[in-house]
Amino acid sequence: MFGIIDFKVFLVSTFLLIVTPGTDTLYILSRSISQGKKAGIYSTLGIITGVFIHTLLAAFGLSLILMKSALLFTIIKFVGMAYLVYLGIKMLLTKKTTIAEQPVLDHLSSKKMYLQGMITNVTNPKVVLFFLAFIPQFINSGSSTPLPFIILGLIYSLIGGLWCLTIAMFASKLTNKLRKSAKPEYILNKITGVVFITMGLKLLTTKAHQ
Repeated sequence: MFGIIDFKVFLVSTFLLIVTPGTDTLYILSRSISQGKKAGIYSTLGIITGVFIHTLLAAFGLSLILMKSALLFTIIKFVGMAYLVYLGIKMLLTKKTTIAEQPVLDHLSSKKMYLQGMITNVTNPKVVLFFLAFIPQFINSGSSTPLPFIILGLIYSLIGGLWCLTIAMFASKLTNKLRKSAKPEYILNKITGVVFITMGLKLLTTKAHQ
């Protein structure tokens, strides 16, 4: 149906790929542990939006253009690396505060969390490689419409979103007491910063053809 083949295999493969820790999972886990449930949820929503953007780009062939352009691929890779390193340094420079001084995650900061999650996903060339390599395996070679790609991308986003939201809530609940104390929260922020910088530097090893 809709030019989709081996749908059950797609569902099983998708689940196994999603539960395997990757950049997005580590990002959401780090946000949830250091900044709480809301940070994890908004980061998840941002990343899922990024996944859908990748789905549309791949469906309409724009991702293929990116893969064929060494310059464009390198630019995207360095932008993604720089942004993650920037977020990491920002977390490392966070000062220790008392509970009374800790800012509430208001509408503006929630929007920032969402946008940061989306940007980290959109500027990750590994996601482009994944979508071009994985999803086409479950689309009939005779299909000439982007519809099956979009449908599979949406299903992948839905399953990934539910999994990441579960991780965000579970991780934030486990570390809720730690974040109420200034010193543990300060340490968690530093760990998150190191994780972000490590993820950013790891992007440098990504190649257009893997």
